[in-house]
Amino acid sequence: MVGSAIVRKLHDAGYANLLLRSRTELDLCNQSAVEAFFSRYRPEYVFLAAARVGGIIANSSYKGEFIHDNLMIQNNIIHSSWMNSVTRLLLLGSTCIYPKFAPQPMKEEYLLTGPLEPTNDAYAIAKIAGICQCRSYNQQYGTRYLSAMPNNLYGPNDNFNLEKSHVLPAMIRKFHEAKHRGDASVTIWGTGTPLREFLHVDDLAAACVFLMNLDDSRYNALLNDPVAPALINVGSGQEISIHDLAMLVQDVVGFTGTLVFDADKPDGTPRKLADSSRIHALGWQHTVALRDGIAGAYRWYVENC
Repeated sequence: MVGSAIVRKLHDAGYANLLLRSRTELDLCNQSAVEAFFSRYRPEYVFLAAARVGGIIANSSYKGEFIHDNLMIQNNIIHSSWMNSVTRLLLLGSTCIYPKFAPQPMKEEYLLTGPLEPTNDAYAIAKIAGICQCRSYNQQYGTRYLSAMPNNLYGPNDNFNLEKSHVLPAMIRKFHEAKHRGDASVTIWGTGTPLREFLHVDDLAAACVFLMNLDDSRYNALLNDPVAPALINVGSGQEISIHDLAMLVQDVVGFTGTLVFDADKPDGTPRKLADSSRIHALGWQHTVALRDGIAGAYRWYVENC
């Protein structure tokens, strides 16, 4: 989802010399394959969007895969980028890197100040390792690698698998299928009280290109920030409860039944609002309203899935 959105944004901005490979063409967990690719094509700029991601069920059920695959992908790409003198690298992670009970909104300097949410700690630890790797290479080798942490993403090419998807695409599919079956109700995991912040993937793509194009002065200031070096949040600054999100998706999809919240299922982190004041101060803002974005994501799901 993220990689395709970045490619769309780059094409729209006039970039044509893009080095693109699918998973079947290049296994990013294969160190020798990644090294050979970088050595042959020597990219100048790298958007590291590849990752194994998922919602509460996937994060809880496949912890070994989540930590192994993400560590392998990051290590191979970051190290090969240094070996081949990549000019800038942007590592994408998630706001789940922050402590479960971090003060809200979450500032970049809250990293490693408390315990993580247990349901996604394997993924979070892998991404934290990626942030530390970028910082370490910057300090030792003089590289210029930046880590950007978006909140909950959604949009075209999302994963709508009910076992492995995030909350919003899972809701879209649940409500759509319930509507077409004529179900009387839809069950949502948890109490509905947790608050979440959502960002359309096209907004994230715009932020990625924006950050990669920052002038040297502002880019270097991010890399050398004394409080949170080489780390920046990317978010909308707006949050919504899972209950209200479910009602919004229900309305967009057109499901007329009732909502049931299963309080025996985990809620996850109670609140996850990123402090995106740093990127906002640089001049970037999100543009896609949540309802409009959900409507577009639903159209994409109906047309493609």
